[in-house]
Amino acid sequence: MSENLVEIRGLKKNFGDLAVLKGIDMNIRKGQIVALIGASGSGKSTLLRTINQLEEATAGEIWFDGRLVNQDLPHRAREKHLNQLRREIGMVFQHFNLFPHLTIVENLTIGPIWVRKTPKKEAEEIAMYYLEKVQIAEQAAKFPGQLSGGQQQRVAIARSLCMKPNIMLFDEATSALDPEMVKEVLDVMISLAQDGMTMVVVTHEMGFAKSVAHRVLFMDEGEIIEENEPEEFFNNPQNDRTKMFLSQILH
Repeated sequence: MSENLVEIRGLKKNFGDLAVLKGIDMNIRKGQIVALIGASGSGKSTLLRTINQLEEATAGEIWFDGRLVNQDLPHRAREKHLNQLRREIGMVFQHFNLFPHLTIVENLTIGPIWVRKTPKKEAEEIAMYYLEKVQIAEQAAKFPGQLSGGQQQRVAIARSLCMKPNIMLFDEATSALDPEMVKEVLDVMISLAQDGMTMVVVTHEMGFAKSVAHRVLFMDEGEIIEENEPEEFFNNPQNDRTKMFLSQILH
């Protein structure tokens, strides 16, 4: 049995004539925290979105837990395949995407009830467990608009966890937050890492990448230019583009 939860081979993604991913090869092992860094427009978010098939790859293969993700299937079979995949791959976006007319606990239970067919009472118990985990159980009866940005992002994380995913993808999860709210979301992500959750994190938070990630990957113009363990990556970068990027963001 492979220790790799995700295996990506020769992944390409074009938007018309624009090549956004230019042949990505990478493995993500079970329990591993991978930080993806790079300038805006380097392809980091697109890479995440192809893993859970929010974007279809132009070429290459994505394997998840031993199964080919980007299979060419008839429409109905593909829908079923994607629904199964997205139960197992949680994703947290820059913006929270909560339903404003539902309470916090209702936002958390709607997925398990409709997708996993979890009984309502059980779904509510799971929701409260994860709201405790992200330290906002007392907000369960409120509506999203009554919460701060940091609290809403923690709700979004809890919502993904309620689906019992095998991996969590974070796409700039803190970049839309006020600086004082960033820490409370990062603390939740650190807690998940300590619990052994496999995570791929697109981030500008270099402190998080240094202290929590097992591997740091630097992307530039649709390619992975350099990857290493954090200490070596930040202290001894090899590629000139990596050196330039780090010199601009590390003061």
